[in-house]
Amino acid sequence: MTTLLDPHSTNAKPLSGGPDSLSDGCKPTTTKRAEPDLLLKRYVTSILSAPVYDVAIETPLQSADRLSLSLGNRVLVKREDLQPVFSFKIRGAYTKLARLNRQKKILGVITASAGNHAQGLALAAKRLGIEALIVMPVTTPELKLHGVRSRGGKAVLHGDAFPQALAHALKLAEETGYDFIPPFDDPDVIAGQGTVAMEILRQQPGQLDAIFVPVGGGSLIAGVAAYVKYLRPEVRVIGVEPNDSNCCQQAMAAGERVVLPKVGAFADGVAVAQIGAHNFELCRRYVDEVITVTSDELCSAIKTIYDDTRSITEPAGALAVAGLKKYVEREGCRDQVLVAINSGANVNFDRLRHVAERAELGERREAILAVTIPERPGSFKAFCNALGRRQITEFNYRFHTDKEAHVFIGVQTHPDWDPRDALVQRLREQGYPVIDLTDNELAKLHVRHTVGGHAGPVPREQVFRVEFPEHPAALADFLNQLGRHWNITLFHYRNHGADAGRVFVGVQVPADEPSSVQSTFDALGYAYSDETENPAYKLFIG
Repeated sequence: MTTLLDPHSTNAKPLSGGPDSLSDGCKPTTTKRAEPDLLLKRYVTSILSAPVYDVAIETPLQSADRLSLSLGNRVLVKREDLQPVFSFKIRGAYTKLARLNRQKKILGVITASAGNHAQGLALAAKRLGIEALIVMPVTTPELKLHGVRSRGGKAVLHGDAFPQALAHALKLAEETGYDFIPPFDDPDVIAGQGTVAMEILRQQPGQLDAIFVPVGGGSLIAGVAAYVKYLRPEVRVIGVEPNDSNCCQQAMAAGERVVLPKVGAFADGVAVAQIGAHNFELCRRYVDEVITVTSDELCSAIKTIYDDTRSITEPAGALAVAGLKKYVEREGCRDQVLVAINSGANVNFDRLRHVAERAELGERREAILAVTIPERPGSFKAFCNALGRRQITEFNYRFHTDKEAHVFIGVQTHPDWDPRDALVQRLREQGYPVIDLTDNELAKLHVRHTVGGHAGPVPREQVFRVEFPEHPAALADFLNQLGRHWNITLFHYRNHGADAGRVFVGVQVPADEPSSVQSTFDALGYAYSDETENPAYKLFIG
C-alpha cells in the first residue's frame, strides 16, 4: 500500500478507497478502491512541492456558527478572500511563474484577465522580479485595474470582453516573446490552487464529509479533487457554478468539453464558456458532482457569509456557500462537516445595492407579486388587510381602468412557516387575481423601477432585455449601435457596478420588418431576450 505524507502534517492517511466508493448523497460507504493512476500521483506530488507560501498565506478554516445552526450541520468556510490579492488566484499564478526557466523569467510574461488572475499574476511577478504585461477588457472595473497597477503589473486595455483581450494578449506574446501564462488551464496553475485542499485536510483532520468548490475555468476544483481523492477518497468534492455559466456541469454530463453559447455576467469571476482541458481530465474522474445556483441564491449567500464573518465576498466567491445550502436542502443532511471555499472578495462597492436588493429573494424571504384589485373606494385598504401582518418591502399602485387597478408588491415571506405559495393561494381564495413574479427577471431587474401605468396602445411595440459591455459612454455607444431605424418607446437602464450594462428597451417595429431588431442584436453580439409577452410588462407598462 502506498502512503503519501503531507510534509506539514502528521495526519496524512494511507491510500485506500476511491472515486467509485464515494457515498451516495449523505450515506457513508466502506468500499475500497484500486490504486490511483499515475496522473493523480503526479498532480499530488506537484501540489506538495508548490512554493505558494513565498507569497500566499495559509488562510483560516473558519466556523460559520450561524449557518451551521440553521442547517443542522457543521459548516466551515475556507477564507481565500484573505489572501494578499483577496482571492485564491495568487497560488496558481505564483507556482507557474516560480517554475518557469530562467530565460522565460528574463523575457517577461503576459496574460489576459478581467480580474483575480490578473492581480495574482501582477503580485507574483513583482515578488519574482519578472516583468508582467496584463491585457484586460476596457470594461474592467476600476477596482481590479487599480489592483493590477498597484501590484506592479502593466495593464493594457483592449476589447469589450475577455475573448478580445485574450486574442490581443496572444498576439502580443508572439510579437514580444513574452511567455503567455494561462489563467486556469495549466498543470502548474492547478498544482498551486490544489494547495487549498492541502490546508483544508490539515486543518480538519477529523470528520469531513464534503468540500464545495466554485468552478469557472476549473483549476481550483481540479487541484482540490486531485489532492482530496488521493488522501481522503471518502470526502465528496462538489463543484458549484452559476446556472447561466455551467460549462463544467454540461461537460460532465456530455462526457466531453462543451462551449457555452453565452455566459452570465453576474458572477463575472467564473464567467467562462469552456472548462480547461487539463482541468476536465481531473474533474471527470474525481469530482463527484456539479450543482448550479441562481443569481438570487448567490446574493443570499453573500449575505449569509457576511452574517457569519462580517466579510463581503464577490458573487463568484460566494458560489460554494450557495451550493452548500442548496445541497443540504436537497439531501436533508444532518450532523455532517461541510467545507465551502470562499474564493474571493474583489467586488465593486456599487454592486452591493443590487446584492442587497436580491438577497431576500434568494433566501425565499420575499415574494414579488402582481395583483389586480377593484378600482373603488376602500379596495386598497381591504387588500392591505388581506395581506395580514406581513412586512411590505415594496408597493406600487396604478389606476388601470374605472373598474380595476394593478398593484406591484413585495412581501416578506418565510420558506418554512409562511411560504410564498401559501400567500398566493390565500389571496386567490379571497378573490384577488395574482401573478407570482418572484422568478421573473424582467420584473425584478427593470419593471419594479419603472412601474408607472400604461402609455396607451403603442402600435407594433416590441420590448427586450439587453446586456452590453459596460464602460464609460457605454450607454451612448449602445444607442449609436442600435441606430435610428426604430422609434424608441420605452427605456430603462441601471448601472450595477458590473462589467455588463442591462437595458430594458421598447421599439416600434415596421410591419414588414418583424425580426429586424433581433437581427441587429445578433449582429452586434449582444445577449438579449424578447420580453414582449412577459406578464410583468403587459400588466404594468404595455
